[in-house]
Amino acid sequence: MSLPPLATVADLNTHLQTTLPTAQAELAIRRASARVRKYTRQVLTLVVGDTVDVEGGDRVLRVPQRPLVVDGDHPLTVIELGDFGAIDLTLAEDVDYTRLGNELTRGHPSHWGTRTMGWPYSRVRGVWAPRVRLTYSHGYAEIPDDIVDVVLDLASVNVTNVAGLRSESIDDYQVTYATETVGNARLTKDHKDALRSYCGGLTSLRLS
Repeated sequence: MSLPPLATVADLNTHLQTTLPTAQAELAIRRASARVRKYTRQVLTLVVGDTVDVEGGDRVLRVPQRPLVVDGDHPLTVIELGDFGAIDLTLAEDVDYTRLGNELTRGHPSHWGTRTMGWPYSRVRGVWAPRVRLTYSHGYAEIPDDIVDVVLDLASVNVTNVAGLRSESIDDYQVTYATETVGNARLTKDHKDALRSYCGGLTSLRLS
């Protein structure tokens, strides 16, 4: 699947204060976008109606791709999958689980006596079934500026050091590129710090 770029050619041209050949700019942005997605383990652009099976077994389930988007145009469907011929259960929010941000909570000590702790009662109480199927929408309709900034930084290196040079000299002028830029643009510590809050993690969380 070809994913949309995380910045535009116009953004890159403005960032560099020049006009690049379109094909060169698109390639630089595509490579930079792939680098950011690989580090964050997130698609980031909006995806509607994605279906995925995730591991449950704990009280809190974090959706794999974030942010979770739920509204009238983007419904969330949650199904606990039955094992060994058992029935699948389609769950209702605020009846069988609660949602806060990107986390779905199946049970909490305050939920004893309610369906949020689990149904049917033969299942382990207060935790998700071993496997859960989510159909959900996720990502950003408009990419946050700090992500765009990182993509443009990387793309700029891709077009200014396309040969992957460690250093180059012109007459008495010499420039030395950072180690991270050799071969193609790599994320620096500052880039990683800027992206850290967007990184994916575990899909389930055990609460003590």
